[in-house]
Amino acid sequence: MPRSARLLPIALGLALIVAGCASPPASDVDAARAALDKATAERADQFAAESQKAAQDAWAALDAELKVQEGKWFKSYDKAKQLAADLKTAGEKAAADAAAGKEKAKADATQAIADAKAALTEAEGLLAKAPKGKGSAADIAAMKTDLATAATTVTEGETALGNGKFLEALAKAESAKKAAATVKEAVEMAKGAKK
Repeated sequence: MPRSARLLPIALGLALIVAGCASPPASDVDAARAALDKATAERADQFAAESQKAAQDAWAALDAELKVQEGKWFKSYDKAKQLAADLKTAGEKAAADAAAGKEKAKADATQAIADAKAALTEAEGLLAKAPKGKGSAADIAAMKTDLATAATTVTEGETALGNGKFLEALAKAESAKKAAATVKEAVEMAKGAKK
């Protein structure tokens, strides 16, 4: 038997042992996980929900593939490496989308607070000129209370905006605008009824 024929089974055996001992792509997985962690820190779940879900789905796929390979005698981490690269890309996109989403939410909240303040000023001006007559004093007092509550809500919105809670600030501003619109509508109805 030629020497190369005798070495072939040994070489095949060593190749099988090496293939069976393949190790997970730890650095690829760590880099991918870091990208996902950054997206989470940027609050992608709030500001880029679709991108965050795509990253979470990519993580689930990678995790499942790693578990499949752990259970195999002959491990191959080629697919896991590709899934880690996909996860890294998805995590980076989610982080970038979250940063852009935060900026948009901040701008929207800032504008909404300005709009709410203007609406409150307008409603207060209309209320001051509201027709006064029999039975209207209680209504006017109630509307003044509503506007005072709305003004407090705007102040809370400004505090939330200053603390980076843009969605909360936006919600408070929208609530105050709605209260101001309700008062404005009531005063205009009263004026129309008076005529």
